Amino acid sequence: MLAKRKEQSSINFLLKCSRLPLKNPKTFDNFRFEDIKGRDSQRLKSLSTLAALHSHKNLAFIGPAGTGKTHLAMAFAYECCCKMLKAYFIKMTELNELFTEARKLDRVGKVMTSLVQPSCLVIDEVGHCVFDAENTRLFFDLVDRRYNKEGSYNMIFTSNKQPSAWRQNFTEEDSLLCALDRIFDDALIFNFNGETHRGLKKEVISLTTKRAKAVALTQQPENNQ
Repeated sequence: MLAKRKEQSSINFLLKCSRLPLKNPKTFDNFRFEDIKGRDSQRLKSLSTLAALHSHKNLAFIGPAGTGKTHLAMAFAYECCCKMLKAYFIKMTELNELFTEARKLDRVGKVMTSLVQPSCLVIDEVGHCVFDAENTRLFFDLVDRRYNKEGSYNMIFTSNKQPSAWRQNFTEEDSLLCALDRIFDDALIFNFNGETHRGLKKEVISLTTKRAKAVALTQQPENNQ
């Protein structure tokens, strides 16, 4: 019983450090797999085994907004934490800001170490900002260090854009191409097509009101005493 409580405490700590939402967590259990069609849909369901992490295989979820990309990325990271593996979630805009701030404060080494350590690193919404040349080189450095990392690890990316279009958001093309070469050296890319899953609980209520009649107020003349 004590061991179980200690394990749950460790899981809670990992989840807290992961930056994943804790109030309404995105998990494989609450993902709408029934909405996914295609002969390879079973490959999506098998992600919960974390085989991709143990085989050092990166994941990329590509497609329009609202198709479940971020949910799946978060679910994978959540499962890692539940298996006592460190995970970290960060949006691409946040990573860009983190690199810029680290350069200003001379903390690049410390920041880089914190991003290399997790078994699973999720970078969400690639293509929503532009990295300058120095931040592009730092992005390559991050990818390169994780590429050569020992043990069970992987990286997960979500984007509305195909990887071939990512160069539009990075200033230093040579560094980006080297990063992409490492990211997709061994990776699973899931391309999503279809309508957004968002707004399924939305209700649209149409109401008609009568036009209010204007009421003219006539000022009464003052009585002369």
